[in-house]
Amino acid sequence: MAEAASNALSLDGVCHDFGRLRALDGVSLDVRAGEVLCLVGPSGCGKTTLLRLAAGLEPIQMGRIVIGATVVACESVDLAPERRGIGMVFQDFALFPHLTAAENVAFGLHRLAPAERRARVAEVLAQFGIAELAEAYPHTLSGGQQQRVALARALAPKPALLLLDEPFSGLDSRLRDRVRDETLHALKASGAATLMVTHDPEEAMFMADRIALMRRGRIEQIGRPVQIYFHPASAFAASFFSDVNRLEGVVTGGRLETPFGPLETKFADGTSVEVLIRPEALHLAWAPEEQQTDKHYRTVARVTAARLLGRSTLIHLDLKGRDGHDCHLHSRVPKHVAFAEGDEVAVTLDASQAFVFPRLPASGGADER
Repeated sequence: MAEAASNALSLDGVCHDFGRLRALDGVSLDVRAGEVLCLVGPSGCGKTTLLRLAAGLEPIQMGRIVIGATVVACESVDLAPERRGIGMVFQDFALFPHLTAAENVAFGLHRLAPAERRARVAEVLAQFGIAELAEAYPHTLSGGQQQRVALARALAPKPALLLLDEPFSGLDSRLRDRVRDETLHALKASGAATLMVTHDPEEAMFMADRIALMRRGRIEQIGRPVQIYFHPASAFAASFFSDVNRLEGVVTGGRLETPFGPLETKFADGTSVEVLIRPEALHLAWAPEEQQTDKHYRTVARVTAARLLGRSTLIHLDLKGRDGHDCHLHSRVPKHVAFAEGDEVAVTLDASQAFVFPRLPASGGADER
């Protein structure tokens, strides 16, 4: 009971159909007081529908939604959005064009006395660094400034729950990085629980205390970013949060043979499996010297391309697999390296970043995005 009371939002067995399409299929999750939980997944997975149901923008069809200690939606209850005590920020910000920034922020503060309302507006505008824009109208503001006004408006009434729908998608990459950093600090300072929808895995990793990965109307995996990244529950989860190298094989003697040596696996002999290897799990060294001094380096590959990506370098590799077939793999190293096309390199595998799953039929969509 104590844990349930600490949840700002609880969804239990939520299903939702659009005609014959099942958009949500028995979704249950909790957002705890003070945490940021990101809903992430490919387009059409149901994440925005779930957010709209929590907001009261879609009538509930099946299941129950509780905000704080109040049932706001079930078979017999469906409270209007304005009665749910939530703050919302939409992808297009939805600012009132005929109101100034200060008037937009003050919109939800009608219950406060005028002096209190002015003080609260000034406080949140200052918190987002836009106090000097109080009298500006939305059409005179940049995208980043409009986004800050929308967030200030949502946080001004001090809601216990904030719902964000792709709030940074309309910003260019450099501005997006800065604004979402400011937003994260503002959310944590407010103490509000936040449910945020994003299609961007990196953004979810940056913003979230916990991530709920959705697929085909269901929760595929939920947990802290480090849990989902290093302990994915499926091939879909492993590949959603980073590029992966894919190898296939059949389990023999409790192991799977790879170009980098055998991998232990829990699957039964004869199981057809795929191995997903993150690019940063392939460590490279100059082949001739290392092979002479360290027998651990057994796999040699040829560099076909090396591309500096700013904070890392992506190396394209060709090597012979144990079955004699050519493999094309990617390695990502956290700095600029001197490898060039045609170089031979020794490759070793960090097995903690190699994940083995049963191989699905082609229609299974393990690489669905």
